[in-house]
Amino acid sequence: MCKLRQLLAGVFLAAISTGSALAAPSWTLEKVVEVSRHGVRPPTPGNREAMEAGSGRSWPVWYNSDGELTGHGYAAALLKGQAEAKSWRQHGLLPAGCPAPGDLYVWASPLQRTRATARALTEGAFPGCGVAIHGLKGDRDPLFHALKMGLVTLDPQQAKAAIDQAMKGSPEQLKQRYAGDVARLKKAVCAGDNCPAFDEAWTPQISANGKVAIQGLNVLSNMAETIRLGWSENLPPEQAAFGHARNAGEVAALMPLLTLRYSLTNDIPLVARRGGSVLLNQIALALQTGKRDPKGPPEARWLLIVAHDTNVAFLRTLLGFNWQQSNYPQGNIPPAGSLVFERWRDNDSGQRYIRILFQSQSLDQVRNLTPLDSQHPLLKTEYQAPDCRKTEVGTLCPLASSLDHMHKAIDSDALPEIDWHSEW
Repeated sequence: MCKLRQLLAGVFLAAISTGSALAAPSWTLEKVVEVSRHGVRPPTPGNREAMEAGSGRSWPVWYNSDGELTGHGYAAALLKGQAEAKSWRQHGLLPAGCPAPGDLYVWASPLQRTRATARALTEGAFPGCGVAIHGLKGDRDPLFHALKMGLVTLDPQQAKAAIDQAMKGSPEQLKQRYAGDVARLKKAVCAGDNCPAFDEAWTPQISANGKVAIQGLNVLSNMAETIRLGWSENLPPEQAAFGHARNAGEVAALMPLLTLRYSLTNDIPLVARRGGSVLLNQIALALQTGKRDPKGPPEARWLLIVAHDTNVAFLRTLLGFNWQQSNYPQGNIPPAGSLVFERWRDNDSGQRYIRILFQSQSLDQVRNLTPLDSQHPLLKTEYQAPDCRKTEVGTLCPLASSLDHMHKAIDSDALPEIDWHSEW
């Protein structure tokens, strides 16, 4: 009798175990839309000359042409793509081998650094598969450059008023409030007394093509960004910040003026609405369920869009989403950092939800080409809203209210159609 009880107990436990193993998961990941910044690059053409004239010294010459993705940047982006795909495979979104039609669609901004980053991310996700990278030749892509192309307009007077409001005082008062950050950067980059960039007045400028800039501050912020990129590239400390930053924390301490420039340009709601609505509209079309909208992107489980920090900043502002990760200043968009939209289905109720997050690699993960795993994870920050809730798969927000939030942020006056079918 005792043996019979043991046998029955064993059968019962086995049945429980089998039932648990066969039970359907609570959530299904149906779709991912990712907007990534390009990876590590040297200063862009023109910015190097301005920095050298403004600091009175030569800046390090990198191994590749200015503005182009580096080999180190390619390797770092590859590691990120590898980690992302591994996570999404674990949730059943992607296949183990090469992607089939409908698994992945990639669109990149026309520049070399964005196209090469797209190649790196997809090679990390699907090694050896030779994934097609789509995009337009030249620089006339309305998805990324609607303002530059004149497809939408920005009223200069309204933009100037919005910048003045964001400054919370005169340009001179703003510069004085940031005097400590200016002095710290000046000490790091100036060669002697010949450093005119730090004496220049900060003046808002709105160009005819809608570009918003702060003359004077722009050069300083480019210096800060170049120091960060040099550290990420694994340049020796004596080159990355001329010996004035010897660890990630000291690099981050030189970056506040980069953050300030964002807050006075791309983070202005008026500017973001005019510059980011085309891209946000396409994201919303991609996330909606039902029959594919012919004006939206091709259907794919993973829609990967490789863009620029400006595009990500516009989206962040339109969504009302901010983050602070590791050593980075608030809202910073590191090389290959990405804004991710995941669409989940509750298998019990059939309801759908959106998880929005920003994910990136730390300064030292990029510098050291650290393989990403559970011990060295990506930095992740989730979007929060009153109707979102925490679940075992992350913070999920109802699909309907998420799309409604996006649509309210979009400027519908000028939404040009996008040709998603070009390929280099």
